[in-house]
Amino acid sequence: MTGSDTSDTPRRSSSPNSAEHPWPVRTVNTKIADWIHRLGQIWVEGQVTQISRRPGTRTAFLTLRDPAADISISVTCSPDLLARTEVPLTDGSSVVVLGRPSYYTGRGTVSLRVSEIRAVGIGELLLRIERLRQLMAAEGLFDARLKRPLPFLPRAIGLISGRASAAQHDVVSVATARWSDVRFDIREAPVQGPTAVARILTHLAELDASPDVEVIIIARGGGSVEDLLPFSDEALLRAVSRCRTPVVSAIGHEPDNPLLDFVADLRAATPTDAAKRVVPDVEAELAGIADLRRRSAQALRNWVRRESGVVASFRARPVLARPGVLVDSEAARVAELVRVLRRDVLRHIDSEDRRADHLAARLSTLGPAQTLARGYAVVQRTDTDPPHVVGSLDDLPPGAPLRIRVADGAATARVDGPAPRRSRARSRTSGATGPTKAQKDGGDA
Repeated sequence: MTGSDTSDTPRRSSSPNSAEHPWPVRTVNTKIADWIHRLGQIWVEGQVTQISRRPGTRTAFLTLRDPAADISISVTCSPDLLARTEVPLTDGSSVVVLGRPSYYTGRGTVSLRVSEIRAVGIGELLLRIERLRQLMAAEGLFDARLKRPLPFLPRAIGLISGRASAAQHDVVSVATARWSDVRFDIREAPVQGPTAVARILTHLAELDASPDVEVIIIARGGGSVEDLLPFSDEALLRAVSRCRTPVVSAIGHEPDNPLLDFVADLRAATPTDAAKRVVPDVEAELAGIADLRRRSAQALRNWVRRESGVVASFRARPVLARPGVLVDSEAARVAELVRVLRRDVLRHIDSEDRRADHLAARLSTLGPAQTLARGYAVVQRTDTDPPHVVGSLDDLPPGAPLRIRVADGAATARVDGPAPRRSRARSRTSGATGPTKAQKDGGDA
């Protein structure tokens, strides 16, 4: 059946359309597709809505609507095309796209396959601001290390704002409520339009040169992108970066981000926030001082209590409660050591005394005095130097002088000759030394 329907398509399409010869849906969709594809590439302007990026797919889907009528068309493109746009596309962005209309015969829907996207209107302004932001970031004007700290309590605050504006009123009223003695040097200037930048630059230079002004606030209420363009002007940004005085940017509301926010030393979300950041709250500061005094006093009391406990614990220790205990115990130990030492010394002395007595007794027993006391005598020849003891008759030639020592003294003698054998024997028995002439106390014998 499908084959017959397909073969019948040329006949039906070439035949005149009527109630008797209606065209099938496929023929109608094919003819519509042919007519739409004849348009080729076209430029279309519209507003982007409903951006859909599906991860892992090769197609991104958008809806492009006419801002003047409730008419829209589906748009498809490559996800890389959305990533390459100089200004990120968001819902509501105005763009001009180059694409080719495509009719999908299966569902009978029309879409625009886009190959180029350009921002227009506000998008062009955002593109210019983005390029300037990249340039100044590359020059290092946004570096956080260049940001100057704000003084705790400035002598005077320079304020640049619109004439009698709500931003000026918010800054002054909030700052005065926080610190009644705060001083302002207010300079009024246009905050939008072609003359705004020149006037703001003049006031900025004057306030930066003032010796009393220690911080400068540039304030403006919220507004559209076109209204905030002066605060993204390159001349103003470079002038702020050259200021010696810290500058606070208080432009618009939280979503508004002109380039002045990146160059200024401090970015405040609103003018009210700027006043709170620049001027301290006197009541909060006094409360903080009181709290610090209370905490410091409590900390001091706690420290004294803790240290007193440490001292008390030291005093409770036995060595400090009764310091004599340690001395007494050591004194007893020393006394015991002295007693032991004295005992050992006395024992050693007694032992040595007994040993000395024993040696003396042995010495006296074995000494010559005891031998002489038993009747022996020592005979020495005195004609030799030194005298030597006679031990043989061969040492007694006739006429040799002798010295005879006995137990109670000594006597000298001279040899007359050898004694008879009988007399010598008797002399040995009686303890005599031989046939000599003895002389006592210097006489001859």
